[in-house]
Amino acid sequence: MRRTIVINVVGLSPRMLGPETPNLSKLAAEGAHRPLTSIMPAVTCSAQATFLTGALPTEHGIVGNGWYFRDLSEIWFWRQSAALVGGDKLWDVARARDPGFTCANMFWWYNMYSGADIGVTPRPIYLADGRKLPDCYSAPAELRDELTGRLGTFPLFSFWGPATTIASSEWIARASIHVRQTRDPTLTLIYLPHLDYGLQRVGPHHPSIADDLRQVDAVCGEIIADAARDGAQVVVLSEYGITPVNRPVHINRALRRAGLLAVRDELGHEQLDAGASHAFAVSDHQVAHVYVRDPARVGEVKALLAALPGVERVLDADGKGDFGLDHPRSGELVAIAAADSWFTYYHWLDDARAPDFARTVEIHRKPGYDPVELFFDPKLGNPKLAAGWRLAKRKLGFRALMDVIPLTAELVKGSHGRMVDDAADGPIFISSNPDLVPDGQVAATQVRDLILAHVFDGAA
Repeated sequence: MRRTIVINVVGLSPRMLGPETPNLSKLAAEGAHRPLTSIMPAVTCSAQATFLTGALPTEHGIVGNGWYFRDLSEIWFWRQSAALVGGDKLWDVARARDPGFTCANMFWWYNMYSGADIGVTPRPIYLADGRKLPDCYSAPAELRDELTGRLGTFPLFSFWGPATTIASSEWIARASIHVRQTRDPTLTLIYLPHLDYGLQRVGPHHPSIADDLRQVDAVCGEIIADAARDGAQVVVLSEYGITPVNRPVHINRALRRAGLLAVRDELGHEQLDAGASHAFAVSDHQVAHVYVRDPARVGEVKALLAALPGVERVLDADGKGDFGLDHPRSGELVAIAAADSWFTYYHWLDDARAPDFARTVEIHRKPGYDPVELFFDPKLGNPKLAAGWRLAKRKLGFRALMDVIPLTAELVKGSHGRMVDDAADGPIFISSNPDLVPDGQVAATQVRDLILAHVFDGAA
């Protein structure tokens, strides 16, 4: 077996290789690089599940970053249990081939209680007084304290939210290097999210993306340098490409106006009542799973959605099968946005009646993905001071809502989820070993076996 490192640089595309990425460009030039064909939906949890199993969502069941749990009548995003992922995982296949194989999973999703030997993943501490404290989960458990002592507390608020910086990717990279140097895993999977933030905020063509590329390339350079220490092979890949957007599609508002979506009033705030709704959408970037309670109304709902500006197509049962999305967790319909559009989760018609969490970073309570969490509310004169004041009140024991997020979906300038129109703007696959990279585009379903080929000297 050969030591192998897989670096997941989220949002990296073939078009981005160049002067701002000297480390990645050198790796690609000395090895090989290919466009990577994404799956539908091209979102983190689904893509990573496919990379690890070689299967499509119809088999592994990860139909998005979240979905409607029908038995609970609740929508949940960003779950962490590996038991949710079906199929044979990369580490299980490798260990069956050689019991000496070990794997470190550094922040890839569905990290908890998996078959990987080592795992580290974000895991905030939620206190009864409403505070959310930065922390991470690790297996073995003592690794968390070891990494915290060496690198400081995992910088959760740099990992997601309006205060994101390169700090979280730097922490993950250095934690991964420490694990390699102290545990010597056969395979190390590393997740670097930094590039994704700017791409969603300002879009892929904004001049500031050059700075983000230089920053993430420098972090990759640290990992590549450590690979040279023991001759480890390096694979760099990404899950999706980001495309420019300028049109938010309020799909749940359309369903509500049609009398299909139900809400519950809670102290003047409207909460989506999924179980009571005839139809509602679980929005996830440019893809939305639409759950329709009565099968007889599927055609009606499909026609309504297909007529919405910004909707490119609506998949029914046959269409879901064509994209490998025919799984019980999927909606009866799956809406796909046009290239310049994306789906909000907003279900209220008056911002004054939005849920209280709508103006906060709250990835677990929101019934859909919310990229607006990457922005401070422009109406706040000094947003960092406003956030600091709210945090100070919490530390003093007062309850304070961290309502610093706007409800202005038009701020978002980049999105993903649909398959890109140009492969140069999609995900990428880079390897330090050109002999192991096939000609032409690499399919997401090939990634697991390509990684295994790197570990086992060409034998997939």
